[in-house]
Amino acid sequence: MKTYIEKHQDQMLQLLEKLVNIDSGSYDKAGVDQVGKLMKKLYQELDFEIKEIEQEEFGNHLIIKKKKQDNTKPTILIMTHMDTVFEKGTVKERPFRTDENRAYGPGVIDMKASLVSVYFAIRALLDSEKDSVYQVEILLTSDEEIGSLTSRELIEKRATDKKYALVMEPARKNGAIVSARRGKGLYTLEVIGKAAHSGIEPEKGRSAIEELAHKIIQFYEITDEEEGIHVNVGLIEGGTSVNTVSDHATAQIDVRFRTQEQVVEIKEQIKSIIESTEVDGTKVKIEGDINRPPMEKTEQTEQLLRIIKKVGDELDIFIKDTETGGGSDASFTSALGIPTVDGLGPIGGRAHRESEYLELNSFVPRTVLLAYVIDQLAKVNNE
Repeated sequence: MKTYIEKHQDQMLQLLEKLVNIDSGSYDKAGVDQVGKLMKKLYQELDFEIKEIEQEEFGNHLIIKKKKQDNTKPTILIMTHMDTVFEKGTVKERPFRTDENRAYGPGVIDMKASLVSVYFAIRALLDSEKDSVYQVEILLTSDEEIGSLTSRELIEKRATDKKYALVMEPARKNGAIVSARRGKGLYTLEVIGKAAHSGIEPEKGRSAIEELAHKIIQFYEITDEEEGIHVNVGLIEGGTSVNTVSDHATAQIDVRFRTQEQVVEIKEQIKSIIESTEVDGTKVKIEGDINRPPMEKTEQTEQLLRIIKKVGDELDIFIKDTETGGGSDASFTSALGIPTVDGLGPIGGRAHRESEYLELNSFVPRTVLLAYVIDQLAKVNNE
């Protein structure tokens, strides 16, 4: 399998260029569907079954698997996404390019390189006539970058009968794969005050901005770095003019946490914050909730990691794992109790930025690693 992938490195780069040069921002349904059509065609040529889950607003999701005559059910779920964070027209401004060491372009590492890796890992398994290919179900989703609004339910449904979930977000810059992710909540805090002229009759006003300032401080006090809890007020808005006591103010609040048990305490703290006000005459309300559970490192995860690290050792690829605060679809499968490992894609960095890149020397090795991990997990399932 290793030799097969090495021989097809040029084809891997050609496919990557095609994918990167398709604008496929999460809200660009036509672009995401164009990526999906390309991948669908490639897998159909390998005689795979593709089920397309149509979406009205976002791109369609794809479920891909190789059907066996004895109706063997896949036990390994591989998850990728086709959407990027970049707006339509980005490709025209900065299309795919390479230098001696790296490839660049919108979504090159998050996660179009992974779409290529999965496809060529599957081709390598087929070329080696490995029955493990029948153990794999591949899920290509269209809205991961905006919180998996339509794909979460599909992910959870497809994962329920699987023994393992492999998530193809990129490896960390140092090559580490991801064994834990923090959960995430998103809230909108709204304060209603009373407007008044700040020079003529300020005493008649009730400042929403002043109350919001108190609330922001209280929200930041939820942060507990040692326990992995972090609050960030990322956006604030309020007021109508500099000489008017503000009657309205809002804040967008991001909450991260390490364990599911912390959710109860966080929600209690939020409830306590909004139950009273510091500025008399103002009112506070909040909308939002926890939208991603944490990906916790369990004993089952440890067992899966040991398999992956052993495969890496046999391939002379040193594998270490790490925790990250960023979210991904791995949280959904992990919360169901399914052994899940993330960051199995190629190595790169600066995701979501103009300088996003793929380390070219990681493209083949990480694809080889994926093929051998799939084969080894299938063997473990059959023991």
